[in-house]
Amino acid sequence: MTTKERTISLTHPGCFYIDGQWMPASSTDAFDVLDCSTEQVVARVARADAAAGARAVDAARRAFDHGPWPRMTPGERAVYLEKIARRLEEANDDFARGWSIESGILHRIAQPRIGQFLGAAFRQYAQMASTHPFVESRRSLSGHQAYGVKEPVGVVLAIVPWNGPAALTAYKVAPALLAGCTVVVKPSPEAPTSAYLFAQICDEVGLPPGVINVVTTERDVSEQLVRHPDVDKITFTGSTAAGRSISAAAAGRIARLTLELGGKSPALVLDDYNIEAAAQQLGGAYFGYLSGQVCHSLTRIIVPRAKHDAMVEALSDIARKMVPGDPFDDATTIGPLATARQRENVERHVTKGIAEGATLAAGGARPRHLERGFFFEPTVFGNVDNRSALAQEEIFGPVLSVIAADSEAHAIDLANDTIFGLNAAVFTHDAQHALGVARQLRAGTVGHNASRTDFSIGFGGFKQSGIGREGGAEGLDALLESKTVVLDQPLA
Repeated sequence: MTTKERTISLTHPGCFYIDGQWMPASSTDAFDVLDCSTEQVVARVARADAAAGARAVDAARRAFDHGPWPRMTPGERAVYLEKIARRLEEANDDFARGWSIESGILHRIAQPRIGQFLGAAFRQYAQMASTHPFVESRRSLSGHQAYGVKEPVGVVLAIVPWNGPAALTAYKVAPALLAGCTVVVKPSPEAPTSAYLFAQICDEVGLPPGVINVVTTERDVSEQLVRHPDVDKITFTGSTAAGRSISAAAAGRIARLTLELGGKSPALVLDDYNIEAAAQQLGGAYFGYLSGQVCHSLTRIIVPRAKHDAMVEALSDIARKMVPGDPFDDATTIGPLATARQRENVERHVTKGIAEGATLAAGGARPRHLERGFFFEPTVFGNVDNRSALAQEEIFGPVLSVIAADSEAHAIDLANDTIFGLNAAVFTHDAQHALGVARQLRAGTVGHNASRTDFSIGFGGFKQSGIGREGGAEGLDALLESKTVVLDQPLA
């Protein structure tokens, strides 16, 4: 790509989108947005201080308490969702380019994935306007006419991470809008541009003032937003450590929460499944998609002990053949990590894994021929102790651990022996058996012969992988409050 093509064009980078307008920042403080392949600054966006964050919440509060949005019917709100979906589809290339520049995903993967998630999320929820049970007729124990009503939870703070900012914004905001909520979007400082592009679209389609607000800020202001008494609901995607802090802050005022947190997801390769075939699914797909910077990645590969060495070698062969480089180059098969800090975190875990006695079979270092960019080699460890830090801590980078199991029951125990429970997979040619094993795994999603997470159905985790679900009908219900209305007289 040319230098011009590697820039990110934003209409109002020095502003915040608050109350239906672009408000200039009160200072020159800004975040530099880096191209993670070159370490060059490609954009600068305004840094919100506490006052700007408070203005965003105030605007959302007024829009909810006094504006038209919560008082529209779901069908009327769905019209706006359809308009947003069309504009998102038209802006597909802008979102995909920004994703590759900020987070390192291969551009040829980013383009269809953006198309798969953004417009589809808004269209799915627009369709739910006519199918979701917002009002249900019931009969009370006393025989009175009653209604079960679902109403918007109120002002929503949507905190979006850097690894999949556009899609995760869509699955937080689309159901909130259909529900009748107003929203403050807080993107990551490392990857804020998709939120700005989204705000531009909301402005173009004419959402009422205050329904969508966007401010990019640091952790201290984010914490103030979480604690703000006018924020009714927080939906957060990020690390388990940050989720614990948010949960503690919200508990003091009983704020509603949806937390999609970390993972250390297992893949159980059963004895009947071919090791080479499993390795292709687990290795190439994992390394090549966002360089392992995905919360639901299958990073613990649990195999029969007799097949441990074969799996290590198969994954290592895939790792050695991966081509790190520019995400916009068709020859590249693995892009960079998003930030220097993230690469340093991966390096610390690799060092720790070696110290713990695991066998480094492939990778484990920065590519020598790439002097710029946050690159790290695809890495495979064998002989990993399931209780080691390497197997228990989320790394968020291109590192796979192979763990030997003595039996299928042992494999299930190993899979469940973690604080996390986000995703899992079972590799076997017997679908009925796969279902039986899946029912024994403590995870929010279990795929058969691949990672098969699906936001259109619902996504979230067990244990410390989170609270609640995003996507599907459950994702909508998480943004609604249930009310029972019992009438003394039947309606005329």
